Amino acid sequence: MSSEVRTFTVGPDDDDIRLDRWFKRHLPDISFAQVSRWARTGQLRVDGKRAAPGDRIAAGQSIRVPPAEPPAPAAAKPKRERAPLSEDQIAFAQELVIHRDPQALVINKPPGLATQGGTKTHEHVDGLLDALQFDADSRPKLVHRLDKDTSGALLLARTSRAAAFFGKSFSSRTARKVYWALIAGVPSIEDGFIELPLAKQPGTGGEKMHVDEKEGLPARTRYRVIERAGNRAAWVELQPFTGRTHQLRVHMAAIGHPIVGDGKYGGQDAFLTGGISRKMHLHARRIRIEHPDGGRLDVTAEPPAHIAESFETLGFDPAVGDVPLDEVKFSETPEGKRRAASAAAKARRKERKGERRGRGRG
Repeated sequence: MSSEVRTFTVGPDDDDIRLDRWFKRHLPDISFAQVSRWARTGQLRVDGKRAAPGDRIAAGQSIRVPPAEPPAPAAAKPKRERAPLSEDQIAFAQELVIHRDPQALVINKPPGLATQGGTKTHEHVDGLLDALQFDADSRPKLVHRLDKDTSGALLLARTSRAAAFFGKSFSSRTARKVYWALIAGVPSIEDGFIELPLAKQPGTGGEKMHVDEKEGLPARTRYRVIERAGNRAAWVELQPFTGRTHQLRVHMAAIGHPIVGDGKYGGQDAFLTGGISRKMHLHARRIRIEHPDGGRLDVTAEPPAHIAESFETLGFDPAVGDVPLDEVKFSETPEGKRRAASAAAKARRKERKGERRGRGRG
């Protein structure tokens, strides 16, 4: 802990983040309670002015940090160290990379590899990120996830600025994700939307979702049939317009066409005979998202061997799979609608204020 006043300059990667978040990134030993005390007593300053923990800061601003109070003696906690990766693990992780630029990486995640760890999950993408640092200052960051048995394009941010930027794109629904799936049977409507609210299924410990018209959160999926194998199966393109857990799997099962290999939601109906693999046939084919440095990031991932083999067995032509994406206007996204409503409310308040002033002059 320093006994002197220190001054820091906000870097480009910290532009537009909260002041308390800046402390967590750069001075993690200083607690939120300490930062709040400094703010209340006027000791915490940004460009010479009093600042609060929730204030947003901009690149180039100056942060004045007062001397830190000595911490109360406490039992030292052992620091958790990540085990170093083997040469095989490093080679495996780097072979997954299908796009790399200064702000982003995209990997083609294989089926069976979890995105993050858990109680019984020790092999996961998060555990391999040290191998994907390359020439960056730190290891990349996860900004979204794929289910363990779902393969395909997974975006990673290489800087804090990119992580914040991509996070906003996902939360505002401007990012587009396209999945390929093999489903049992063929929908009677070949291009449609599924709008069924989803919630955690009671009694499953949060491990399973179900359609819940009363308590569920809104969920919307578009599906398009690309090819069909008689009435036995269909290759579909799926686009989630919301990001609920297991959304695509639950929605397809709910309309009577479970994803092949998804016994969790489709039961025995999710498995086909005739040499078709029993593995999950759900693949994140494409991700398109605005890039922090301008323009768009648009990457496609090749399907894993078991899906490619099933397509060949059923006579599907992979060349016809990439259907053009419809453009989604920002004004039609939840964030766009929220901003429009906010602007309209502000305009109404301004109009009412003008009317009151007019009456006062009269």
